[in-house]
Amino acid sequence: MDLRHLKYFIAVAEEQNIGRAATRLHISQPPLTRQIQQLEDELGVRLLTRTPRGVELTQAGTLFLEEARNIRSIVEQATERTQRAGQGKLGRLDVGIFGTAILDAIPKLLLAFRRAYPEVKIVLHTMNKGEQIEALRQRRITVGFNRMVAPLPDIETKLVATENLLLAVSHAHPLAAQSSVSFRDLSEHPLVLFPTGARPNFIDKVMTLCHDAGFEPQISHEVGDAITGVALAAGGFGACLVPESATSLALPGVVYKPLTELPPNSRVDLSCIYRRDDRAPILEAFLGVVDHVRENLLGHP
Repeated sequence: MDLRHLKYFIAVAEEQNIGRAATRLHISQPPLTRQIQQLEDELGVRLLTRTPRGVELTQAGTLFLEEARNIRSIVEQATERTQRAGQGKLGRLDVGIFGTAILDAIPKLLLAFRRAYPEVKIVLHTMNKGEQIEALRQRRITVGFNRMVAPLPDIETKLVATENLLLAVSHAHPLAAQSSVSFRDLSEHPLVLFPTGARPNFIDKVMTLCHDAGFEPQISHEVGDAITGVALAAGGFGACLVPESATSLALPGVVYKPLTELPPNSRVDLSCIYRRDDRAPILEAFLGVVDHVRENLLGHP
């Protein structure tokens, strides 16, 4: 028995006439009759009885018609779901996240993707840069988000957004009373830097900017993430340079100050990363949303 037998039987049962069913199926009557006979021989029961007007279903035929329709429906659903998966519209997207971008850009991207592809399940994994790259190589995630990703032969990097650099300080900090802060003034104040871990990272960005401005930064603490950095700044342990998205961290006792006289290339990039050889439709669909959101929501073509 194959799907063709079911298709032919359903047509005959619904038309209750071999000739009309053959016309509906665009085949001649003799091969259709043989197909129905083969089906009955395989099942070992009579499904149809001939009448002067055509055919009628036996009791077994009535039951088999219901089952055949159920099978056809399942096959049609499986076909449609497979096609949707092949178009990136169905399946699971595993995403590696880390850092301040989860406060701004990443939620916008994921929300836009969910609206465009509601049947795709999004699963988030908190991972630092090194963990994301390893997870990509092991195919445990499809895409990751991070900053300052060094070129790798097997990993593709796609720019998502760039952000301004701001300074987080406590209300009691000497710089808190200023409407803006000259970057060079940071040479006189201890800094809290983040994140520790795989290099290059945001710490390297800050160190390079300080050197370009002509001073060696005073480092009070190096911590694992932006939340800890801003919390220490709020507690008076030092000033903390942060991407603009970190201003969503409205911790008690902290204020954010714009910076002036910044060295060149002071803006902070956010990128998504994925395997260079990944041709999965779901990834292509997601990257299309990244392009759309970057252009229309974040304002970075």
